[in-house]
Amino acid sequence: MKNIKLSIIFLIVLMTFQTFTFSQERTIDSLKNALILHKTNDTTKVNLLNKLSLSYNSFDVNKSIEIAQEANDLAKQLNYKKGEARSLIRLSNIHRKKTELDEAKTLGHQALQLYEELNDESGINDSYISLGSLAYRNNNPKTALEYFEKALIYSQKTDNLKQQAFILNNIGTISYAQGNLDDALSYFKKSYAIRDQLGDKKLALDAISNIATICLNQGKYTEALENYNHCLNIYREDNNKRGIAHITYNMSAVYYEWQQYDKTLKYLEESLALHKELKNRGMIASCLVNIGAVYADLKEFPKALEFITASLNLSKEIDDISELSACHFQLGDLRFLMGQPKIALKHYKTCLELSETLDSKIFICHSHIGMAKTYIELKNYTKALHHALEGKKIADELQLLSQQKLASGILATVYSKMDNYKNAFKSHQEFKALNDSLFNKENVEKITQLEYEYKYKQALDSASIRELKLTKTVKDTNQNLEKSQRNLFLGVIAFLILAIVLGAIIFFLKLRNEKAKTQNIEIEQKLLRSQMTPHFIFNSLSVLQGMILNKEDKKSVLYLSKFSKLLRITLENSRDKVVPLHEELTAVNNYLELQNLEVSQSYQYTILVDEALDVSVFEIPPMLIQPFIENAIEHGFKNQKENRKIDIQLKYLNKDLICTIKDNGVGINAQKEPKKRHKKSLATTITNERLKIVSKEFKTNGSIHIENRKVYDEQGTIVTLIIPYKKRVV
Repeated sequence: MKNIKLSIIFLIVLMTFQTFTFSQERTIDSLKNALILHKTNDTTKVNLLNKLSLSYNSFDVNKSIEIAQEANDLAKQLNYKKGEARSLIRLSNIHRKKTELDEAKTLGHQALQLYEELNDESGINDSYISLGSLAYRNNNPKTALEYFEKALIYSQKTDNLKQQAFILNNIGTISYAQGNLDDALSYFKKSYAIRDQLGDKKLALDAISNIATICLNQGKYTEALENYNHCLNIYREDNNKRGIAHITYNMSAVYYEWQQYDKTLKYLEESLALHKELKNRGMIASCLVNIGAVYADLKEFPKALEFITASLNLSKEIDDISELSACHFQLGDLRFLMGQPKIALKHYKTCLELSETLDSKIFICHSHIGMAKTYIELKNYTKALHHALEGKKIADELQLLSQQKLASGILATVYSKMDNYKNAFKSHQEFKALNDSLFNKENVEKITQLEYEYKYKQALDSASIRELKLTKTVKDTNQNLEKSQRNLFLGVIAFLILAIVLGAIIFFLKLRNEKAKTQNIEIEQKLLRSQMTPHFIFNSLSVLQGMILNKEDKKSVLYLSKFSKLLRITLENSRDKVVPLHEELTAVNNYLELQNLEVSQSYQYTILVDEALDVSVFEIPPMLIQPFIENAIEHGFKNQKENRKIDIQLKYLNKDLICTIKDNGVGINAQKEPKKRHKKSLATTITNERLKIVSKEFKTNGSIHIENRKVYDEQGTIVTLIIPYKKRVV
């Protein structure tokens, strides 16, 4: 029962009518990334979604239809008709592959209508191709041919070679189904030539597969298998599940013809599993019926009946006339082998009726021959003769050698039973000639097969030897790499240990250096404070001396009392690195009161603190403000006996503690006399040095800026002191 190849007719339809693009995971990742970056719901997103749906076509049908529906919904929302039409074509193609033909047809015509409204010739042509594929899948080859011929004319007009190759392949499929094998082969070769010219090996695979199928039907099994293997290797590289499913199905037919049933079942089962994953119910039915045919040849009739019946029920469910025809033919052969000719005849008749509606000459031929041999069993030789002649006529027309042989053998038997010995002898002679021809052909094919298998085994052995050499090279390389890695690892450890030791030494030296710096800073500050204290005492005692010489006893006693109080505060503060700001202001105020006791040097003074400044939380170095007040009193009011003013103001601005000391004396420029320059600069120099040291330690700003108020059309000097500080947490 060598008829498994009949179902391949329907395989080619599905193989040929796939979309142009071979989806790749890299393309999917690229499109997904583009969609992640493109967050706007616009026409660009619709186009990206349509492309992503197409890329998922060979990997995940459900994902493909989900994305296409998303594109369709967004296109409608944006009133983007071109994008909507494109998504409708995508949805139509997916429903066609899922054998949901009515839905596919509705969507396809909606797409065509939208493109016609837009007068988009490219879109109209795509619609023709989609509808042509659908018409053929729906067992309407004439309508399919009309659509494809329209599409071919447009593709030739626009010189679209890629599209021409696709359409030629489809027309070849229709010719094949109608039994015009030579025409089909011509179309397939034209399609392949164009794709070869374009340098696109992957798109040429469907043409190669179809050429291989022609070879299979012509009995050139080795050539067919060679082409199928070529396609399968590329499909496996791309993880193209749809392509793998179809090619493994085809290859099973070759091994069936060679009666290598273990390999036949292996490839059929792989194809069945993939088609179930892809939810392609038409091809699931094809796989099931062919598995049943294998078990029928193995005489495992219950298993055969189980698989073929399952295929028949599924074909009825999806209303697939082509597959129904194949199922009834296989059931006819199975029942005939089981010795049930009446049931077999019933299935053959059904197959013939369905095949005639499809105009499938190959199935019509097989149906007639099946009915002829059944009528012989039923001893109805007249009907047997009629069907044998009809079958032989088509077999001669299509040059189907094995079917010609079967028909001639049946005719010899029928003529003999009808006592027509002349025709019986003639038919027997023809049968013998065909049998010899077929025998010779099978022997040649067998030799070719053995040669192919030998070459294939040689190639495998050669590949194994190369693999062993490569394995040895890899092993040696790995050993060398491991050795290098071990040495590198030990080197890295030694380097790290050395780095840690050096780092520890450097850290220790740096830490010691920092401690020394800190100690130096503290010593310097103590030294500077110790310099400030005798300087202040010297000035105060000079004033007290003047009072005593002037015999101002009461005033000198009062002055001495205030001086002792101020001296106590000053000495206490000089022992600390920082003092509260409010205590420093108290010391300044006492100093101003003390200096104001001398009538000759009386002056007005104010100490203003900004309301936003909380003096209780700030701590500052002691005796920073007093030297500048002293400088103003001693030098600023030279030759000015009246209207002497000193204004002190503190504020907190931009994280800086700012103290301004203003006087209305002679101004900074008049004070620059050579004979007193050293004396005047002592307090300023000491304070400036302190500020540099303390500002580094406190990590806050510290500076002195002195200018003549003349630049502001005023009299006197203004000192701006930015004081380093610490803040206490209240």
